[in-house]
Amino acid sequence: MSSQIPVKQVDPSSDASNKNNKNTGSVELYASRKKIYVKEVKGLFQRIRNVSLLALMGMYFLFVWLTLDGQPLIHFDLPAREFHLYGATFYPRDFILLSGMLIICAFGLFFITTLFGRVWCGYTCPQTVWTFIFMWIEEKVEGSRNKRMKLDKSPNSPAKIAKKSIKHSLWLLVALATGLTFVGYFYPIRELIVDLFTLNANGWAYFWVAFFTVATYLNAGWMREQVCLYMCPYARFQSVMFDPNTRVVSYDPNRGEPRGGRKKDANPAELGLGDCIDCGQCVQVCPTGIDIRDGLQYECIGCALCIDACDDVMEKMNYPKGLIRYTTENELEGKTSKLLRPRTFGYGAVLALMISAIIFTIATRVPAQLDVLRDRGALFSYNGEGRVENSYTLKIANMTETPQTFTIQVAGMDSIRLLSQAEVTVASGENRSVPAVVDVDPEDIETSNTEIRFKIESLTDESLILETESRFVGPNS
Repeated sequence: MSSQIPVKQVDPSSDASNKNNKNTGSVELYASRKKIYVKEVKGLFQRIRNVSLLALMGMYFLFVWLTLDGQPLIHFDLPAREFHLYGATFYPRDFILLSGMLIICAFGLFFITTLFGRVWCGYTCPQTVWTFIFMWIEEKVEGSRNKRMKLDKSPNSPAKIAKKSIKHSLWLLVALATGLTFVGYFYPIRELIVDLFTLNANGWAYFWVAFFTVATYLNAGWMREQVCLYMCPYARFQSVMFDPNTRVVSYDPNRGEPRGGRKKDANPAELGLGDCIDCGQCVQVCPTGIDIRDGLQYECIGCALCIDACDDVMEKMNYPKGLIRYTTENELEGKTSKLLRPRTFGYGAVLALMISAIIFTIATRVPAQLDVLRDRGALFSYNGEGRVENSYTLKIANMTETPQTFTIQVAGMDSIRLLSQAEVTVASGENRSVPAVVDVDPEDIETSNTEIRFKIESLTDESLILETESRFVGPNS
């Protein structure tokens, strides 16, 4: 006996041909994109999104212009291999911090996903943020959902061409501002603007501004949900982190079914109906074009627009809100839902550990570095005073924003002394090599290889004190 796995096509915009596919159980794997006309909706979650959108856009477009002590607040100086973040300068040698940050981002995403599903996608993902900006522009220029559909179906006319031109011009303006701002984090924005418009910028600056302008325009204006569905890997592996206790946007079939239209003052129980009046508002407001009533689907980005739309309808019908809501599979089945469970504890523990490690590393990080290389050309030599000499090269890196003057000291043997310069100035971001010569009275040499310590202290910043070990080689005692 053979068994078959039933396949259901959940495309709310399906036409007659798709209906035939439903009847036969086949799914069209490669279909051309059908434009989704998203209806404007107001509600609690839309207000939350507006706040997050304004905050994120404010930071993105504002931080590039801010300076601290004459240095951009955020500047990734690739040619100099310096990364300036909030007054601190990091170098490629600090790559471990970047790795830690990426691990924190990954486990933070895992932790939030196990608890609340794709809230990252719905409220803070750049693709979502820019898409909603472009959708808002489209709504203001072309009108409501029905007007936009009617406009697209109408033949070309001066009014239609004018509206389309205005919309795409505003889209390109936002995309250009996005591209300029992004490049401004690598090329100081004040210099970039002047150099671009005076044609003094290098070719790469023009290329990257144009690239991010075009990418933003296409992704947020034309591709939209296609980026989420087919380009973003998160849509594909998110289900691995879901469990029956994950709180996601869900339709309550126990309360809503069977669905059907009715008058406002009708009693649904007498009609044998659930609370869902089958108005289709949840589908019309969905930016990915799905019907949340078909159950959890990977296309859902957790934006909760369907919740706002459904709550508005329930309020008008004098029904309780929450037919569509953030809930868990267990709650829909009448079971108890657990917020904390082994998976969340695991992700949370790793996240807390990594955050603590990064905070400790940054808090104890000394923005300078000292390396000592002993001269391998000669083991030792005698000077005119009959003392034993060793030669070294001190590599001093200054990772602060200001020049630092360091004093050099050496210790570890009774008569050890430094014969070379005892004071050196290192510019900001400089990695300077300083020759050092050390001698010792032969009578104080007990072994042929003795541990000594080099120490540098900054006269400019008293907190910069570094010490490192080396070896002094002399004759056998």
